[in-house]
Amino acid sequence: MAENFPPFDYEAARKAFALEIPEHFNFAFDVVARRGRENDKTALIAVAADGETVERHSYADLDRASSRFANVLSDLEAAKGDAAFVMIPRLPAFYQVLLGCMKTGVVAMPGTNLLTAKDIEYRVNEAGARLAIVTAEHVEKVEAARGQCPTLEHLIVIGGAAEGWTSFDKACAAASEELDQEALPAIRADDQMLVYFTSGTTSMPKMVGRNQSYGLAHSITGDYWMGLREDDVHWTLTDTGWAKAAWGIIFPPLLAGATVMLYDGEGFDAEMHLRLIERHKVTTFCAPPTIYRLFAQMDVSGFDLGSLRHCIGAGEPLNPEAMRSWKQATGCDIYDGYGQTETINIVANFPGMEIRPGSMGKPVPGLDIGIIDDDGTIVADNEVGHIAVRLTAPHPPGLFHEYIGDPAATAQAFRNGWYYTGDTATRDADGYIWFVGRSDDIITSSGYRISPFEVESALIEHQAVVESAVVAKPDALRGEIVKAFVILAPGHEPSEALKTDIQDFVKQLTAPYKYPREVEFREALPKTISGKIRRVDLRAEADSDG
Repeated sequence: MAENFPPFDYEAARKAFALEIPEHFNFAFDVVARRGRENDKTALIAVAADGETVERHSYADLDRASSRFANVLSDLEAAKGDAAFVMIPRLPAFYQVLLGCMKTGVVAMPGTNLLTAKDIEYRVNEAGARLAIVTAEHVEKVEAARGQCPTLEHLIVIGGAAEGWTSFDKACAAASEELDQEALPAIRADDQMLVYFTSGTTSMPKMVGRNQSYGLAHSITGDYWMGLREDDVHWTLTDTGWAKAAWGIIFPPLLAGATVMLYDGEGFDAEMHLRLIERHKVTTFCAPPTIYRLFAQMDVSGFDLGSLRHCIGAGEPLNPEAMRSWKQATGCDIYDGYGQTETINIVANFPGMEIRPGSMGKPVPGLDIGIIDDDGTIVADNEVGHIAVRLTAPHPPGLFHEYIGDPAATAQAFRNGWYYTGDTATRDADGYIWFVGRSDDIITSSGYRISPFEVESALIEHQAVVESAVVAKPDALRGEIVKAFVILAPGHEPSEALKTDIQDFVKQLTAPYKYPREVEFREALPKTISGKIRRVDLRAEADSDG
Protein backbone atom coordinates (compact mmCIF):
# COMPACT_ATOMS: atom_id res chain seq x y z
CA MET A 1 0.00 0.00 0.00
CA ALA A 2 1.08 3.60 -0.49
CA GLU A 3 3.59 4.46 2.18
CA ASN A 4 3.33 7.39 4.57
CA PHE A 5 6.95 8.46 4.53
CA PRO A 6 8.46 10.16 7.57
CA PRO A 7 9.37 13.82 7.00
CA PHE A 8 12.56 14.16 4.96
CA ASP A 9 15.16 16.46 6.56
CA TYR A 10 16.71 17.84 3.39
CA GLU A 11 19.46 19.95 4.93
CA ALA A 12 20.50 17.17 7.28
CA ALA A 13 20.71 14.72 4.37
CA ARG A 14 22.96 17.08 2.42
CA LYS A 15 25.27 17.60 5.38
CA ALA A 16 25.46 13.91 6.22
CA PHE A 17 26.10 12.75 2.64
CA ALA A 18 29.25 10.76 1.99
CA LEU A 19 30.22 8.51 -0.91
CA GLU A 20 33.64 6.93 -1.03
CA ILE A 21 34.81 5.85 -4.49
CA PRO A 22 37.57 3.26 -4.14
CA GLU A 23 40.51 3.20 -6.53
CA HIS A 24 39.50 -0.20 -7.86
CA PHE A 25 35.84 -1.02 -8.37
CA ASN A 26 33.99 -3.46 -10.61
CA PHE A 27 30.21 -3.41 -10.30
CA ALA A 28 29.74 -7.00 -11.50
CA PHE A 29 32.20 -8.44 -8.98
CA ASP A 30 31.85 -6.00 -6.11
CA VAL A 31 28.05 -5.73 -6.07
CA VAL A 32 26.34 -8.57 -7.96
CA ALA A 33 28.78 -11.38 -7.14
CA ARG A 34 29.07 -10.25 -3.52
CA ARG A 35 25.30 -10.25 -3.10
CA GLY A 36 25.12 -13.72 -4.62
CA ARG A 37 27.56 -14.97 -1.99
CA GLU A 38 26.26 -13.13 1.04
CA ASN A 39 22.47 -13.11 0.75
CA ASP A 40 21.33 -14.77 -2.42
CA LYS A 41 17.76 -13.88 -3.35
CA THR A 42 15.73 -13.19 -6.47
CA ALA A 43 17.39 -10.48 -8.53
CA LEU A 44 15.19 -10.68 -11.59
CA ILE A 45 11.60 -11.57 -12.42
CA ALA A 46 11.61 -11.93 -16.21
CA VAL A 47 8.16 -12.08 -17.80
CA ALA A 48 7.76 -13.05 -21.46
CA ALA A 49 5.58 -11.15 -23.91
CA ASP A 50 2.59 -13.43 -23.17
CA GLY A 51 2.55 -12.16 -19.58
CA GLU A 52 2.43 -15.75 -18.30
CA THR A 53 5.87 -17.27 -18.86
CA VAL A 54 8.07 -16.27 -15.93
CA GLU A 55 11.74 -16.89 -15.13
CA ARG A 56 13.30 -16.00 -11.80
CA HIS A 57 17.03 -15.42 -11.58
CA SER A 58 18.90 -15.02 -8.31
CA TYR A 59 21.94 -12.78 -7.78
CA ALA A 60 24.08 -15.93 -7.83
CA ASP A 61 22.45 -16.95 -11.14
CA LEU A 62 23.38 -13.59 -12.68
CA ASP A 63 26.92 -13.93 -11.36
CA ARG A 64 27.40 -17.44 -12.77
CA ALA A 65 25.79 -16.64 -16.13
CA SER A 66 27.85 -13.47 -16.58
CA SER A 67 31.04 -15.39 -15.74
CA ARG A 68 30.19 -17.82 -18.52
CA PHE A 69 29.88 -14.95 -20.97
CA ALA A 70 33.08 -13.34 -19.66
CA ASN A 71 34.86 -16.60 -20.51
CA VAL A 72 33.32 -16.51 -24.00
CA LEU A 73 34.70 -12.98 -24.46
CA SER A 74 38.13 -14.15 -23.32
CA ASP A 75 38.02 -17.05 -25.80
CA LEU A 76 37.34 -14.49 -28.55
CA GLU A 77 40.35 -12.49 -27.29
CA ALA A 78 38.15 -9.50 -26.55
CA ALA A 79 40.31 -7.23 -24.41
CA LYS A 80 39.79 -4.59 -21.76
CA GLY A 81 38.80 -1.35 -23.48
CA ASP A 82 37.34 -3.02 -26.59
CA ALA A 83 33.93 -1.64 -27.53
CA ALA A 84 30.94 -3.96 -28.00
CA PHE A 85 27.72 -2.80 -29.65
CA VAL A 86 24.82 -4.40 -27.73
CA MET A 87 21.17 -4.58 -28.85
CA ILE A 88 19.13 -6.89 -26.65
CA PRO A 89 15.50 -6.49 -25.58
CA ARG A 90 14.27 -6.92 -22.01
CA LEU A 91 15.68 -10.43 -21.53
CA PRO A 92 17.88 -12.00 -18.84
CA ALA A 93 20.62 -12.19 -21.49
CA PHE A 94 20.89 -8.40 -21.30
CA TYR A 95 22.24 -8.73 -17.75
CA GLN A 96 24.44 -11.68 -18.64
CA VAL A 97 26.08 -9.68 -21.43
CA LEU A 98 26.52 -6.36 -19.61
CA LEU A 99 27.82 -7.94 -16.40
CA GLY A 100 30.14 -10.22 -18.40
CA CYS A 101 31.52 -7.20 -20.22
CA MET A 102 32.04 -5.38 -16.91
CA LYS A 103 34.03 -8.31 -15.51
CA THR A 104 36.45 -8.37 -18.45
CA GLY A 105 36.65 -4.62 -19.01
CA VAL A 106 34.97 -4.78 -22.42
CA VAL A 107 32.99 -1.55 -22.91
CA ALA A 108 29.34 -2.27 -23.71
CA MET A 109 27.42 0.19 -25.92
CA PRO A 110 23.71 -0.52 -25.36
CA GLY A 111 21.43 0.52 -28.20
CA THR A 112 17.66 0.70 -28.29
CA ASN A 113 15.94 -2.09 -30.18
CA LEU A 114 14.46 0.48 -32.57
CA LEU A 115 17.81 1.25 -34.19
CA THR A 116 18.09 0.86 -37.96
CA ALA A 117 21.06 -0.48 -39.93
CA LYS A 118 22.18 3.10 -40.53
CA ASP A 119 22.01 3.85 -36.79
CA ILE A 120 24.10 0.76 -36.06
CA GLU A 121 26.68 1.70 -38.66
CA TYR A 122 27.00 5.19 -37.15
CA ARG A 123 27.44 3.90 -33.59
CA VAL A 124 29.87 1.11 -34.45
CA ASN A 125 32.08 3.44 -36.48
CA GLU A 126 31.99 6.30 -33.97
CA ALA A 127 33.21 3.94 -31.23
CA GLY A 128 35.41 1.71 -33.37
CA ALA A 129 33.55 -1.29 -31.96
CA ARG A 130 35.13 -4.75 -32.36
CA LEU A 131 32.06 -6.73 -31.32
CA ALA A 132 28.33 -6.73 -32.01
CA ILE A 133 26.09 -8.69 -29.65
CA VAL A 134 22.42 -8.80 -30.72
CA THR A 135 19.34 -11.00 -30.68
CA ALA A 136 18.34 -12.93 -33.79
CA GLU A 137 15.81 -10.36 -35.04
CA HIS A 138 18.59 -7.78 -35.35
CA VAL A 139 21.09 -9.90 -37.32
CA GLU A 140 19.83 -8.63 -40.67
CA LYS A 141 20.38 -5.00 -39.61
CA VAL A 142 23.95 -5.70 -38.52
CA GLU A 143 24.65 -7.59 -41.75
CA ALA A 144 23.37 -4.60 -43.72
CA ALA A 145 25.81 -2.32 -41.88
CA ARG A 146 28.70 -4.74 -41.62
CA GLY A 147 30.38 -3.87 -44.93
CA GLN A 148 30.75 -0.24 -43.84
CA CYS A 149 32.15 -1.11 -40.37
CA PRO A 150 35.86 -2.00 -40.78
CA THR A 151 36.54 -2.39 -37.04
CA LEU A 152 33.81 -5.01 -36.51
CA GLU A 153 35.44 -8.43 -35.97
CA HIS A 154 33.19 -10.58 -33.78
CA LEU A 155 29.45 -11.11 -34.22
CA ILE A 156 27.45 -12.84 -31.48
CA VAL A 157 23.79 -13.80 -31.88
CA ILE A 158 21.41 -14.55 -29.01
CA GLY A 159 18.50 -16.95 -29.45
CA GLY A 160 19.28 -18.08 -32.98
CA ALA A 161 21.96 -18.94 -35.49
CA ALA A 162 23.53 -17.18 -38.45
CA GLU A 163 26.42 -17.96 -40.74
CA GLY A 164 29.63 -16.35 -39.56
CA TRP A 165 28.13 -15.56 -36.14
CA THR A 166 29.00 -17.05 -32.75
CA SER A 167 25.98 -18.60 -31.05
CA PHE A 168 25.65 -16.96 -27.66
CA ASP A 169 23.58 -19.84 -26.28
CA LYS A 170 25.94 -22.60 -27.41
CA ALA A 171 29.09 -20.73 -26.45
CA CYS A 172 27.79 -19.90 -22.97
CA ALA A 173 26.56 -23.45 -22.42
CA ALA A 174 30.05 -24.74 -23.19
CA ALA A 175 31.86 -22.12 -21.12
CA SER A 176 32.86 -22.50 -17.49
CA GLU A 177 31.01 -20.56 -14.81
CA GLU A 178 34.27 -20.35 -12.86
CA LEU A 179 36.08 -17.06 -13.37
CA ASP A 180 39.26 -16.01 -11.61
CA GLN A 181 39.08 -12.26 -11.06
CA GLU A 182 42.79 -12.17 -10.26
CA ALA A 183 43.60 -13.51 -13.72
CA LEU A 184 41.69 -10.69 -15.41
CA PRO A 185 43.01 -7.18 -16.01
CA ALA A 186 42.58 -5.00 -12.92
CA ILE A 187 39.55 -2.73 -13.23
CA ARG A 188 39.80 0.75 -11.80
CA ALA A 189 36.82 2.88 -10.76
CA ASP A 190 37.77 5.37 -13.48
CA ASP A 191 37.99 2.75 -16.25
CA GLN A 192 35.37 2.99 -18.98
CA MET A 193 32.43 0.65 -18.40
CA LEU A 194 29.65 1.77 -20.76
CA VAL A 195 29.10 4.12 -23.66
CA TYR A 196 25.65 5.60 -24.25
CA PHE A 197 24.63 7.76 -27.17
CA THR A 198 22.60 10.89 -26.50
CA SER A 199 19.06 10.98 -27.85
CA GLY A 200 19.87 13.35 -30.70
CA THR A 201 17.05 15.88 -30.26
CA THR A 202 19.18 18.76 -31.58
CA SER A 203 22.14 17.08 -33.35
CA MET A 204 23.65 13.72 -34.23
CA PRO A 205 23.91 11.49 -31.13
CA LYS A 206 27.06 12.07 -29.09
CA MET A 207 29.05 9.41 -27.21
CA VAL A 208 28.84 9.60 -23.43
CA GLY A 209 31.33 7.42 -21.59
CA ARG A 210 30.39 6.03 -18.17
CA ASN A 211 33.12 4.62 -15.95
CA GLN A 212 32.82 1.96 -13.25
CA SER A 213 32.26 4.56 -10.53
CA TYR A 214 29.05 5.59 -12.34
CA GLY A 215 27.43 2.40 -11.09
CA LEU A 216 28.34 3.20 -7.50
CA ALA A 217 27.25 6.85 -7.85
CA HIS A 218 23.75 5.60 -8.67
CA SER A 219 23.39 4.89 -4.95
CA ILE A 220 22.34 8.56 -4.87
CA THR A 221 19.57 7.80 -7.39
CA GLY A 222 18.41 4.71 -5.51
CA ASP A 223 18.67 5.98 -1.94
CA TYR A 224 17.13 9.43 -2.27
CA TRP A 225 14.73 9.57 -5.20
CA MET A 226 13.79 5.94 -5.73
CA GLY A 227 13.87 5.14 -2.00
CA LEU A 228 14.75 1.51 -2.74
CA ARG A 229 14.94 -1.23 -0.12
CA GLU A 230 16.13 -4.81 -0.21
CA ASP A 231 12.59 -6.17 0.00
CA ASP A 232 11.32 -4.14 -2.96
CA VAL A 233 10.11 -5.48 -6.29
CA HIS A 234 11.01 -2.61 -8.58
CA TRP A 235 9.73 -1.98 -12.11
CA THR A 236 11.00 0.77 -14.39
CA LEU A 237 9.44 0.95 -17.84
CA THR A 238 12.36 1.42 -20.22
CA ASP A 239 14.04 0.12 -23.33
CA THR A 240 17.35 -1.55 -22.55
CA GLY A 241 19.21 0.76 -24.93
CA TRP A 242 18.46 3.99 -23.07
CA ALA A 243 20.44 5.34 -20.14
CA LYS A 244 17.17 5.06 -18.21
CA ALA A 245 17.87 1.34 -18.10
CA ALA A 246 21.05 2.05 -16.14
CA TRP A 247 18.97 4.12 -13.71
CA GLY A 248 15.99 1.81 -13.40
CA ILE A 249 16.86 -1.83 -14.05
CA ILE A 250 20.60 -2.09 -13.38
CA PHE A 251 22.48 0.01 -10.87
CA PRO A 252 20.14 1.41 -8.17
CA PRO A 253 18.02 -1.73 -7.68
CA LEU A 254 20.98 -4.13 -7.74
CA LEU A 255 22.93 -1.87 -5.36
CA ALA A 256 19.95 -2.01 -2.98
CA GLY A 257 19.62 -5.78 -3.31
CA ALA A 258 16.07 -5.40 -4.62
CA THR A 259 14.25 -7.56 -7.17
CA VAL A 260 13.92 -6.14 -10.69
CA MET A 261 10.78 -6.68 -12.75
CA LEU A 262 11.42 -7.17 -16.47
CA TYR A 263 8.64 -7.51 -19.05
CA ASP A 264 9.45 -8.27 -22.68
CA GLY A 265 6.18 -7.16 -24.23
CA GLU A 266 6.13 -5.10 -27.41
CA GLY A 267 4.36 -1.76 -27.48
CA PHE A 268 2.38 -0.72 -24.44
CA ASP A 269 -0.58 -2.75 -23.21
CA ALA A 270 -1.92 -0.76 -20.25
CA GLU A 271 -4.09 -3.57 -18.90
CA MET A 272 -1.22 -6.07 -19.09
CA HIS A 273 1.05 -3.72 -17.14
CA LEU A 274 -1.56 -3.22 -14.44
CA ARG A 275 -2.12 -7.00 -14.21
CA LEU A 276 1.62 -7.57 -13.80
CA ILE A 277 1.86 -4.99 -11.02
CA GLU A 278 -0.97 -6.86 -9.30
CA ARG A 279 0.34 -10.38 -9.93
CA HIS A 280 3.97 -9.82 -8.99
CA LYS A 281 3.32 -7.43 -6.10
CA VAL A 282 5.39 -4.59 -7.51
CA THR A 283 6.24 -2.17 -4.71
CA THR A 284 8.16 0.61 -6.46
CA PHE A 285 7.27 1.75 -9.96
CA CYS A 286 8.76 4.23 -12.43
CA ALA A 287 7.17 5.33 -15.68
CA PRO A 288 7.22 8.37 -17.95
CA PRO A 289 4.35 10.84 -17.57
CA THR A 290 2.89 9.63 -20.86
CA ILE A 291 2.16 6.28 -19.24
CA TYR A 292 0.62 7.82 -16.13
CA ARG A 293 -1.60 9.92 -18.42
CA LEU A 294 -2.75 6.76 -20.22
CA PHE A 295 -3.56 5.12 -16.88
CA ALA A 296 -5.47 8.26 -15.91
CA GLN A 297 -7.81 7.73 -18.86
CA MET A 298 -8.67 4.22 -17.65
CA ASP A 299 -10.83 2.78 -14.92
CA VAL A 300 -8.20 1.01 -12.82
CA SER A 301 -10.55 0.14 -9.96
CA GLY A 302 -10.66 -3.49 -11.11
CA PHE A 303 -6.96 -4.00 -10.41
CA ASP A 304 -5.43 -4.62 -7.00
CA LEU A 305 -2.55 -2.14 -6.95
CA GLY A 306 -2.23 -2.18 -3.18
CA SER A 307 1.33 -3.51 -3.27
CA LEU A 308 2.58 -0.17 -4.63
CA ARG A 309 4.27 1.90 -1.94
CA HIS A 310 6.33 4.43 -3.96
CA CYS A 311 5.92 5.72 -7.52
CA ILE A 312 8.25 7.94 -9.50
CA GLY A 313 8.20 9.66 -12.87
CA ALA A 314 11.01 10.54 -15.25
CA GLY A 315 11.87 11.08 -18.88
CA GLU A 316 9.95 14.33 -19.27
CA PRO A 317 8.44 16.87 -16.88
CA LEU A 318 5.37 15.63 -15.03
CA ASN A 319 2.02 17.32 -15.49
CA PRO A 320 0.05 17.98 -12.27
CA GLU A 321 -3.10 16.41 -13.73
CA ALA A 322 -1.36 13.04 -14.18
CA MET A 323 -0.20 13.21 -10.57
CA ARG A 324 -3.70 13.91 -9.28
CA SER A 325 -5.25 11.05 -11.24
CA TRP A 326 -2.69 8.47 -10.12
CA LYS A 327 -2.96 9.57 -6.50
CA GLN A 328 -6.72 9.17 -6.63
CA ALA A 329 -6.44 5.71 -8.21
CA THR A 330 -3.65 4.21 -6.09
CA GLY A 331 -3.05 6.44 -3.09
CA CYS A 332 0.51 6.99 -4.33
CA ASP A 333 2.01 10.35 -5.13
CA ILE A 334 4.33 10.49 -8.13
CA TYR A 335 7.78 11.75 -7.21
CA ASP A 336 9.32 13.48 -10.21
CA GLY A 337 13.05 13.31 -10.86
CA TYR A 338 15.49 14.79 -13.34
CA GLY A 339 18.79 13.78 -14.87
CA GLN A 340 20.40 13.00 -18.20
CA THR A 341 22.43 10.41 -20.06
CA GLU A 342 25.40 12.48 -18.88
CA THR A 343 24.46 12.33 -15.17
CA ILE A 344 22.82 10.32 -12.45
CA ASN A 345 19.63 11.64 -10.86
CA ILE A 346 20.54 15.23 -9.93
CA VAL A 347 17.21 16.85 -8.97
CA ALA A 348 14.34 15.02 -7.32
CA ASN A 349 11.34 14.96 -5.05
CA PHE A 350 12.38 12.75 -2.14
CA PRO A 351 10.07 10.44 -0.17
CA GLY A 352 8.79 12.43 2.79
CA MET A 353 9.46 15.81 1.20
CA GLU A 354 6.64 18.15 0.26
CA ILE A 355 5.75 17.73 -3.39
CA ARG A 356 4.98 20.88 -5.31
CA PRO A 357 3.16 19.63 -8.42
CA GLY A 358 5.05 20.59 -11.55
CA SER A 359 8.39 20.99 -9.78
CA MET A 360 11.29 18.61 -10.35
CA GLY A 361 12.16 18.94 -6.66
CA LYS A 362 15.51 19.89 -5.13
CA PRO A 363 19.16 19.03 -5.88
CA VAL A 364 20.23 15.63 -4.60
CA PRO A 365 22.77 15.32 -1.77
CA GLY A 366 26.31 15.07 -3.06
CA LEU A 367 25.86 17.48 -5.98
CA ASP A 368 25.73 21.27 -6.20
CA ILE A 369 23.10 22.20 -8.77
CA GLY A 370 22.74 25.83 -9.80
CA ILE A 371 20.39 27.84 -12.00
CA ILE A 372 22.90 30.07 -13.75
CA ASP A 373 23.34 32.56 -16.59
CA ASP A 374 25.62 32.32 -19.62
CA ASP A 375 28.57 33.58 -17.56
CA GLY A 376 28.16 31.07 -14.73
CA THR A 377 26.52 33.43 -12.25
CA ILE A 378 23.61 32.10 -10.19
CA VAL A 379 20.43 33.94 -11.17
CA ALA A 380 17.86 35.36 -8.80
CA ASP A 381 14.90 33.32 -7.57
CA ASN A 382 12.18 32.82 -10.18
CA GLU A 383 14.44 33.92 -13.05
CA VAL A 384 15.07 31.54 -15.94
CA GLY A 385 18.60 30.15 -16.11
CA HIS A 386 20.56 27.10 -17.17
CA ILE A 387 20.42 23.96 -15.04
CA ALA A 388 24.06 23.26 -14.23
CA VAL A 389 26.28 21.04 -12.07
CA ARG A 390 29.12 22.78 -10.26
CA LEU A 391 32.49 21.20 -11.07
CA THR A 392 34.30 20.13 -7.93
CA ALA A 393 37.32 18.14 -6.83
CA PRO A 394 36.85 15.24 -6.72
CA HIS A 395 34.69 15.15 -9.85
CA PRO A 396 30.94 15.27 -9.07
CA PRO A 397 29.63 11.72 -8.56
CA GLY A 398 28.02 10.23 -11.65
CA LEU A 399 28.85 13.16 -13.94
CA PHE A 400 30.47 12.21 -17.24
CA HIS A 401 33.83 13.71 -18.21
CA GLU A 402 33.55 14.36 -21.94
CA TYR A 403 31.72 13.73 -25.19
CA ILE A 404 34.08 11.15 -26.63
CA GLY A 405 35.71 12.39 -29.82
CA ASP A 406 33.89 15.74 -29.73
CA PRO A 407 36.04 18.36 -27.97
CA ALA A 408 33.89 21.25 -29.25
CA ALA A 409 30.72 19.83 -27.67
CA THR A 410 32.67 19.07 -24.48
CA ALA A 411 33.96 22.64 -24.28
CA GLN A 412 30.47 24.01 -24.81
CA ALA A 413 29.11 21.87 -21.96
CA PHE A 414 31.95 22.37 -19.46
CA ARG A 415 32.61 26.09 -18.91
CA ASN A 416 32.73 28.73 -16.20
CA GLY A 417 33.26 26.04 -13.57
CA TRP A 418 29.97 24.31 -14.39
CA TYR A 419 28.53 21.54 -16.53
CA TYR A 420 25.68 23.08 -18.53
CA THR A 421 22.92 20.50 -19.03
CA GLY A 422 21.36 22.33 -21.97
CA ASP A 423 18.09 22.62 -20.02
CA THR A 424 16.65 25.70 -18.37
CA ALA A 425 14.62 26.16 -15.20
CA THR A 426 13.69 28.53 -12.42
CA ARG A 427 14.30 28.09 -8.70
CA ASP A 428 11.82 29.34 -6.11
CA ALA A 429 12.64 30.86 -2.73
CA ASP A 430 12.50 27.44 -1.05
CA GLY A 431 14.97 25.85 -3.44
CA TYR A 432 12.49 23.92 -5.59
CA ILE A 433 13.45 23.76 -9.28
CA TRP A 434 10.89 24.20 -12.04
CA PHE A 435 11.68 22.96 -15.54
CA VAL A 436 11.29 25.47 -18.37
CA GLY A 437 12.72 23.74 -21.45
CA ARG A 438 15.79 23.09 -23.54
CA SER A 439 18.00 26.16 -23.74
CA ASP A 440 17.22 26.60 -27.41
CA ASP A 441 13.48 25.97 -26.94
CA ILE A 442 12.65 29.14 -24.95
CA ILE A 443 10.21 31.42 -26.76
CA THR A 444 10.61 35.19 -26.50
CA SER A 445 7.44 36.97 -27.55
CA SER A 446 6.90 40.71 -27.08
CA GLY A 447 9.57 40.67 -24.38
CA TYR A 448 8.03 37.73 -22.49
CA ARG A 449 10.03 34.52 -22.02
CA ILE A 450 7.71 31.56 -22.44
CA SER A 451 8.37 27.92 -21.53
CA PRO A 452 7.10 25.47 -24.17
CA PHE A 453 6.53 22.89 -21.44
CA GLU A 454 4.24 25.25 -19.53
CA VAL A 455 2.07 25.73 -22.61
CA GLU A 456 2.14 22.00 -23.37
CA SER A 457 1.05 21.27 -19.79
CA ALA A 458 -1.97 23.49 -20.29
CA LEU A 459 -2.79 22.02 -23.70
CA ILE A 460 -2.73 18.44 -22.44
CA GLU A 461 -5.47 19.23 -19.94
CA HIS A 462 -7.89 20.03 -22.77
CA GLN A 463 -10.14 17.02 -23.34
CA ALA A 464 -9.50 17.03 -27.10
CA VAL A 465 -5.69 17.00 -26.86
CA VAL A 466 -3.74 13.77 -26.44
CA GLU A 467 -0.26 15.13 -27.23
CA SER A 468 1.31 18.43 -28.21
CA ALA A 469 4.58 20.17 -29.00
CA VAL A 470 5.13 23.90 -28.73
CA VAL A 471 7.81 25.92 -30.56
CA ALA A 472 8.63 29.49 -31.47
CA LYS A 473 7.62 30.86 -34.85
CA PRO A 474 9.23 34.06 -36.17
CA ASP A 475 6.88 37.06 -36.15
CA ALA A 476 7.59 40.55 -37.49
CA LEU A 477 5.61 42.30 -34.75
CA ARG A 478 6.36 40.22 -31.63
CA GLY A 479 9.73 38.71 -32.56
CA GLU A 480 8.32 35.23 -31.98
CA ILE A 481 4.91 33.76 -31.35
CA VAL A 482 3.85 30.48 -29.76
CA LYS A 483 2.93 27.77 -32.24
CA ALA A 484 1.40 24.49 -31.08
CA PHE A 485 1.39 21.20 -32.99
CA VAL A 486 -1.49 19.16 -31.60
CA ILE A 487 -2.54 15.51 -31.85
CA LEU A 488 -6.23 15.07 -31.13
CA ALA A 489 -7.76 12.41 -28.92
CA PRO A 490 -10.10 9.85 -30.52
CA GLY A 491 -13.54 11.28 -31.22
CA HIS A 492 -12.34 14.80 -32.04
CA GLU A 493 -11.93 16.24 -35.52
CA PRO A 494 -9.85 19.26 -36.59
CA SER A 495 -11.80 22.48 -37.06
CA GLU A 496 -11.36 26.22 -36.73
CA ALA A 497 -13.86 26.18 -33.88
CA LEU A 498 -11.77 23.61 -32.01
CA LYS A 499 -8.63 25.71 -32.53
CA THR A 500 -10.34 28.68 -30.97
CA ASP A 501 -11.65 26.59 -28.11
CA ILE A 502 -8.15 25.24 -27.37
CA GLN A 503 -6.68 28.73 -27.48
CA ASP A 504 -9.32 30.11 -25.11
CA PHE A 505 -8.79 27.15 -22.78
CA VAL A 506 -5.04 27.86 -22.51
CA LYS A 507 -5.70 31.59 -21.93
CA GLN A 508 -7.86 30.70 -18.95
CA LEU A 509 -5.48 28.10 -17.54
CA THR A 510 -2.26 30.11 -17.73
CA ALA A 511 -1.15 33.69 -18.42
CA PRO A 512 -2.95 34.93 -21.55
CA TYR A 513 0.28 35.98 -23.31
CA LYS A 514 1.37 32.31 -23.34
CA TYR A 515 -1.46 30.96 -25.44
CA PRO A 516 -0.60 29.49 -28.88
CA ARG A 517 -1.42 32.06 -31.53
CA GLU A 518 -1.16 29.27 -34.09
CA VAL A 519 -2.49 25.74 -33.67
CA GLU A 520 -1.73 23.07 -36.25
CA PHE A 521 -3.34 19.63 -36.02
CA ARG A 522 -1.09 16.66 -36.75
CA GLU A 523 -1.44 12.89 -36.99
CA ALA A 524 2.05 12.41 -35.51
CA LEU A 525 5.04 14.36 -34.21
CA PRO A 526 8.69 13.83 -35.21
CA LYS A 527 10.51 11.91 -32.51
CA THR A 528 13.89 10.42 -31.74
CA ILE A 529 14.24 6.67 -31.36
CA SER A 530 13.99 7.18 -27.60
CA GLY A 531 10.57 8.78 -28.03
CA LYS A 532 11.53 12.41 -27.39
CA ILE A 533 9.93 15.04 -29.59
CA ARG A 534 12.36 16.57 -32.08
CA ARG A 535 11.39 20.21 -31.61
CA VAL A 536 14.37 21.13 -33.76
CA ASP A 537 12.45 19.75 -36.76
CA LEU A 538 9.27 21.56 -35.77
CA ARG A 539 11.17 24.82 -35.27
CA ALA A 540 12.64 24.44 -38.75
CA GLU A 541 9.14 24.02 -40.15
CA ALA A 542 7.90 27.07 -38.25
CA ASP A 543 10.90 29.09 -39.44
CA SER A 544 10.21 28.21 -43.07
CA ASP A 545 6.52 29.10 -42.64
CA GLY A 546 7.47 32.46 -41.14
